[in-house]
Amino acid sequence: MDAKDILGLPKNSFPGTQEKKTRPQKDSQRKPDGIHREVYALTGGMAPLMPTIEISHLKKRQYSEKEEKISWQWLPFTSSARADNLQLYHWVRVVNGVPPTGDYSFAKYNKSVDVLKYTDEEYEKHLTDPMWSKEETDQLFDLCKRFDLRFIIIADRFPFPRIRSVEELKNRYYSVTRALLLARAPSSTDVSGHPIVKEPYNMTHEIERKRALSAVLSQTRQQEQKEAEILAEAKQIMESRMASKVNTTHSAEEVELPGNQIGNEGAEAAAHDESILPSPNIHLSSSATTPPIATVECTSTPASLRMLRVYLRTHALDQMVQAANSTAGLRTIKRVDQTLQDLGVHLKPKVPTKSVCSEHLELRKEILTLLNLQKQLQNREAEATANRDNTYAEAPSTPKRAYRGDAERTIAPDSLGFGGDRVSKRDHKRKVPGRFMDAPPSPPQSKRPRKLKSSDG
Repeated sequence: MDAKDILGLPKNSFPGTQEKKTRPQKDSQRKPDGIHREVYALTGGMAPLMPTIEISHLKKRQYSEKEEKISWQWLPFTSSARADNLQLYHWVRVVNGVPPTGDYSFAKYNKSVDVLKYTDEEYEKHLTDPMWSKEETDQLFDLCKRFDLRFIIIADRFPFPRIRSVEELKNRYYSVTRALLLARAPSSTDVSGHPIVKEPYNMTHEIERKRALSAVLSQTRQQEQKEAEILAEAKQIMESRMASKVNTTHSAEEVELPGNQIGNEGAEAAAHDESILPSPNIHLSSSATTPPIATVECTSTPASLRMLRVYLRTHALDQMVQAANSTAGLRTIKRVDQTLQDLGVHLKPKVPTKSVCSEHLELRKEILTLLNLQKQLQNREAEATANRDNTYAEAPSTPKRAYRGDAERTIAPDSLGFGGDRVSKRDHKRKVPGRFMDAPPSPPQSKRPRKLKSSDG
């Protein structure tokens, strides 16, 4: 019965109500083979997001005819790390009823320190110390053997009434061990590689190290922040100083090099013009015409690169070449490069090692010296030519060539000087002597009588 039957109301009293639509029954899908019922109920027959592996692709386990039977048994064991042969029990994996044999698996991790032992004779001969008695030394070595050089425990267990610090115990142990090693070795070189002999224990350094460590660990947070700020400021100051030094060095090189090149180039051009047009009235001085020979040490590394600590050798070579060419003009530098090419030498070494770079710079220096010597030779030849021309001008009566015929021609001397320089017409007129005034005039020729014409008579 429901509420409508109790109230006496018809079941379909409200016309607006509609009967519930019956849902079509879903066709029951059969569970595929090879899938568990729980997995199929969770997926609901939907395709999985990830591709599944078919059962046929899986390798089937090949069961051997005689399978291993594994069981765990509670069995006793002993360890070689213990000297008292204590027997304990533990669970052991047993295969086919055969228990494992051999030593305890963790006995290999038992490592002990090899502490040397000494005799009474060795102690009296090599190990005596006024601050330590033999009983104290024996007790120290027994504790070191027992506790494997754990000196904090040894200092706690040291039984004598005199209190010994950890540093004192370490110093006594390592000094005795080092003396024993040196005494027992045939020569000191045989044990020179031993750590205790190679690096002896320094008690003073150890005490100072611990004191500094305790001072650092006892700092407050404010002290740590203040120290960090000081270190940061010091780092910034050092970086700014290094940057300013590098900038000033680069700026000084950029200012000095172009000025020297321009001045030397102008001097070279002036000397070249003077060698082409030498003046007969002006005697060239050797100090004015001789260009300076490069005497700069080429193989020294510039100061700007030494400050960088790490730099490329090719960059250093370029700067050293510029420093070597700073006393020469642009034309001379081009002639040096051309000479290197004529000699079959690369302008930049392919393998710029230190020795190769030094030899390359030395070759450039020698070529530059050769070019300067050639330039001096040309200037000397031009000076000699000018002096010779001046001597000719002082003696005008001395003829340079013989003149024949009635036509008086002015034949100039050799227009090319000794150095291969052509003389201008203006200088030629100044240098060539005048006509030969002292030569006797040619005798007058008799004129032939003219025939008389009829008109004259």
